[in-house]
Amino acid sequence: MSALKLTQIGNSVGVILPKELLSYLKLGKGDSVFWTQAANSVNLSAYNPEFESQMTEARRIMKKRREVLHELAK
Repeated sequence: MSALKLTQIGNSVGVILPKELLSYLKLGKGDSVFWTQAANSVNLSAYNPEFESQMTEARRIMKKRREVLHELAK
């Protein structure tokens, strides 16, 4: 574990993520990071659970309506 220092960024407060953490999360400038609350902690992740839920539903619909999508692709 290592400490991250909060810094003033315009009218907001931000934290600078070290290169090692960015590499571990496979994040770069302009990417989004998501946080979730856990027991007595906060987790940072590049994984978006809402997007994953939407993609799961989209895959289900695409599988169910495969023939219709095939016809529309012509």
